[in-house]
Formats: sequence, structure tokens, C-alpha cells
Amino acid sequence: MNTVTTTHHFTSTGTYLGELRCENIHTQSGQTLKTDAPTDNKGKGEAFSPTDLLATALGACIVTTMGIVAMDMKVDLTGSTWTTVKEMHSAPRSVGAVRVRLAMKTDRALTEDEKARLERIMHACPVARSLAESVEQDVTVEWTEGQKV
Repeated sequence: MNTVTTTHHFTSTGTYLGELRCENIHTQSGQTLKTDAPTDNKGKGEAFSPTDLLATALGACIVTTMGIVAMDMKVDLTGSTWTTVKEMHSAPRSVGAVRVRLAMKTDRALTEDEKARLERIMHACPVARSLAESVEQDVTVEWTEGQKV
């Protein structure tokens, strides 16, 4: 029998500022983040759109989760970078695909098993598992090993 534990965290508060902009506050840290509607949807595109954040969250979640596992493996991923590209569907307006390109740097050479362990995370981090199956997740990785940043 599987037991599901659900935790609830009061993550953020938000205020609609008008003109399709919102200010969001992370409750634990007090950090603020503004969002703006994209230019192709009546916005000014002067900040992340909510769907930009979805794509960005996937990249950040993959690398953060890889970092957690890498710490246990005594591997430093400092200096690793990624880019995300979001593709939108028009009807209904929704994210159709998120493409993430990882440029992972390590402080030592990795075995094939270690790389495979880290690469499995690319589709198993919490954000990846939370996206609808209709959202294509195209994630690739390039490794630069043994270079301390």
C-alpha cells in the first residue's frame, strides 16, 4: 500500500499591479519577482511571463536536483549553465514544449554510471514530473568534466 504525504507550504503572495503585471513575494525570503504578459499577448514583455517562469523552473529544478545528487556523489557542479526555450500553442494558449540545454561542468571526471545517474534526473525532477504529458520536455546535456570553476 502506497502512502501519499502531502505538505502544504505558503509559498508566495501576489499583487496585481495593473497593465498585465504582477508582483510576487516569496514568503520565506521576502524576495520579489515581477511578471509581465508577453508582447504577443497584449503585454510589454518587460519581465518574465508566467509561462517563462514555468520553462525557467524546469531548467532550475533539473540542475538543482542534479546538484543534490552530485553533493552525495562528492561532485561539484558549480559553473554549470542552461538555456530554456518555451514554445507556445495558440489554441488553446498553452505551453506546448520546453527545451532545456544543459552545459554541465564537473570538478572531476565522471564514470558512465555517475553520468547516467545524474542524467536520469533530467526527466524525474519535481517540476518535470508535475508538467502535463501534453507538454513536450526536450532536455539535452553536454558535459565538461574535470575543470574546477
